[in-house]
Amino acid sequence: MKKLISLFCLAALLVSCGGKEEKKTEDEGIKIGTSTQTEKKEDSKSVNVALAGNDMMKFDKSEIRVKAGQEVTLTLRHVGKLDKKVMGHNFVLLKPGTDITTFSISASDAGEAADWIPDGGSAVIAHTKMLGGGETASVTFMAPEAGSYDFICSFPGHSAMMRGKFIVE
Repeated sequence: MKKLISLFCLAALLVSCGGKEEKKTEDEGIKIGTSTQTEKKEDSKSVNVALAGNDMMKFDKSEIRVKAGQEVTLTLRHVGKLDKKVMGHNFVLLKPGTDITTFSISASDAGEAADWIPDGGSAVIAHTKMLGGGETASVTFMAPEAGSYDFICSFPGHSAMMRGKFIVE
């Protein structure tokens, strides 16, 4: 009986030692993944920006900062649940000197057929398509020259609350 218990203890000890080696492998994997993420952040020629809009007509950021000449990929997520015909959201980066109120009225007049972008986008640097709840869209563009630019949602009535500054350094 003592031999059987000793044999069982020895087997348990061997099994538990094997588990520790697996944990070391997992930890090493985490370290490798972390260094890869750091390498991606060092690329100053491009930048990824995330922006979210909700059913309360709010963007999660009121300011976005990038560097002049960077390739910007902006991803807009509509985190709400309402349909785009009721609570649609987009990201519209306006050219300098564009009056938000005038642009918004023109966007409303342009309507859904123009995706709420008036005059073929003549006052727009970049924009996403209109999104409904749960949808995501991205737009990639070159950051303009240094300065402060306005960004809005051009869905009718939204620009009063859904706006911010796009600052290029």
